Amino acid sequence: MQFERRHGAAIRPVVDALARLRIDVFQDFPYLYDGDLSYERAYLQTYVEAPDSLAFMVRDAGEVVGATTALPLADEEPAFRQPVADAGFDVNRVFYFGESLLLGDYRGGGLGHRFFDEREAWARSLGRFDYCLFCAVDRPPDHPLRPADYRPLDSFWQGRGYRPQPALRARYRWQDIGQAQETEKTLTFWVRPLA
Repeated sequence: MQFERRHGAAIRPVVDALARLRIDVFQDFPYLYDGDLSYERAYLQTYVEAPDSLAFMVRDAGEVVGATTALPLADEEPAFRQPVADAGFDVNRVFYFGESLLLGDYRGGGLGHRFFDEREAWARSLGRFDYCLFCAVDRPPDHPLRPADYRPLDSFWQGRGYRPQPALRARYRWQDIGQAQETEKTLTFWVRPLA
């Protein structure tokens, strides 16, 4: 496997690879995302336009099989930035972790830890952040599309020092697989001081 780090405008040449990976991985539970390439390209522009963003990618035989993204929260869209500001955080002191994406065959081998290590190290290197955070979609335990063998990542995230903030939530719209239109989802933020 090969590893690759890109920042800001240097992410532009890999936008399509990241977009396809997002569509592939997020169609699974709990996101159940019915995505399309044009929307993904527009979404990823936020990372291209933020000079201090990070895209860390994993390649196997040249193909992108995993990736993670992050950027200063101040550069993120209002749907994610505003709830954090409303909770009393200085958004200029918070680093936001976007997605962690791995194709199924590459899971369970430590790359999830590597993704957190890379994002946390990048945030520290910038020298102006007090917190790292990310958000995860809320789905009920009895959701009809939840696989019987689904394992939430809560214990993994807690082991990394992140704590859920039940009062700190974002709302975001996307179309679920098998649905005719977008619906609003609630996502809970997980926060860790950046020591």
